Amino acid sequence: MTSTPTWTEITTVDDLVDLLGEPHARARDKGRTALVDLDRDWLAATPFCVLATASAAGECDASPKGDPAGQLVHVIDDHTIAIAERPGNKRADGYKNILQNPHVGLNFFIPGRGDTLRINGRARLVVDAPFFDEMVVKGHRPILAVVVEIEEIFFHCAKAFMRSGLWQPETWDPEAAVPKRAVIAQRLEPGGMTDAEVEAYYRPDNYAKGLYA
Repeated sequence: MTSTPTWTEITTVDDLVDLLGEPHARARDKGRTALVDLDRDWLAATPFCVLATASAAGECDASPKGDPAGQLVHVIDDHTIAIAERPGNKRADGYKNILQNPHVGLNFFIPGRGDTLRINGRARLVVDAPFFDEMVVKGHRPILAVVVEIEEIFFHCAKAFMRSGLWQPETWDPEAAVPKRAVIAQRLEPGGMTDAEVEAYYRPDNYAKGLYA
C-alpha cells in the first residue's frame, strides 16, 4: 500500500477510539444472534444484497446478489438463511473464498430505504437440499446455495444513503460520468467480439435472457 511521509495514519484500536469516540449503548449493543419477525419481514422484502468474503490470505471480495423480493433469501430457521446462486460469469470469487474462510458479511437493501439489515456469520456451499424446491425462480431450480449460520444481525442507520442521495431519482444520470456497459466491456475486457456484437450482447432484452437459464 502506498503512503507518504505527509500522511497521518491510525495504527491502533486505542487511537481509532480516541478519534471517533465510543459508540452509544444503542449502537454498541444492538447486535443479535437470531432472527426476529422484523428481520424476517425485511428479508422477505429485499431484492438485493452484497455478500462480503475474504480468502485465507485476507484477499477480499464483495459480490452483489439479486432476485425478486421474496425470493432472494430463504429462511431455514431463526439462525440460518440461504441465498441461491444464479447464472453469472463463473468467476466464483466469493465462493472460492468461502471454501478457505467461512466468515461472511451480508448487507440487505430495500429500494428507497436508507436503513439496511446486516448479517455476519459462517457460510457453507450446498449443492442440493430439500429447501432448493422453495428457491425456484422463473422455473429454474438453483444448482448451488450459500447457507449462512447467523452469528450477528442488526439494522444499520441511513446516514450513508442520506449523504449520497442514492435513492433520489433527480440525482441520477447513469451514463453522464462513464460510458455504458458495452463500451466498458469492449475497452477493458477484450473477447474477440466486434463493437456491434458487444452492443447486441448487452442490449437489455438480450442480456435478460441469461438471468436464470
